[in-house]
Amino acid sequence: MADLFLVRHGETEWSRSGRHTGWTDVPLTEHGRDEARRLVPLIRSHRIASAFVSPLQRARETAELIGLHDGRVDADLREWDYGGYEGITTVEIQHERPGWFLFTDGVAPGPPDHPGESPEQVGERADRVLARVDSAAAAHEGDVLLVAHGHFLRVLTARRLGLPATDGALFQLATGALCRLGTEHGRPVIAEWNVRPGS
Repeated sequence: MADLFLVRHGETEWSRSGRHTGWTDVPLTEHGRDEARRLVPLIRSHRIASAFVSPLQRARETAELIGLHDGRVDADLREWDYGGYEGITTVEIQHERPGWFLFTDGVAPGPPDHPGESPEQVGERADRVLARVDSAAAAHEGDVLLVAHGHFLRVLTARRLGLPATDGALFQLATGALCRLGTEHGRPVIAEWNVRPGS
């Protein structure tokens, strides 16, 4: 099994302030652009055969800044649909719902075009991405890179390890970070996590 590299996009104004950023298409900050650029030497040190990118601009810009110009845009890589919690911080949500936790409690319903997702629904998207990753790795005989979003990549990691989507809660992931999921004795493992050069 090839290695799977995960890149969380660089900082945005909303990620810096802790606002849940699902479908809102916010750009990177200048610091977020710097975070992406610092990953270039790490990416170049590996043989990436295939790459997939979220359609949202913060991920696409990160992909371009790390030198990835031919990644396939994959709608399943978009961030969790936070529904009625889009743009709201955890502190604000917990003011109304004490003890609320995204990975176990989900989100409030949102507008018809963004109704929100349960952890299991995000996990189903992650499973579809992982199936495409495995097909690409087999076809191109090389490692695969994903550029996407924090909560989604945490769920995807849980699913790769055979855990329920809710266990994505166990994997903190910073902006502009690189992770590598590999194998040991044929079983998926975390080989590197939250690598942020120069931070």
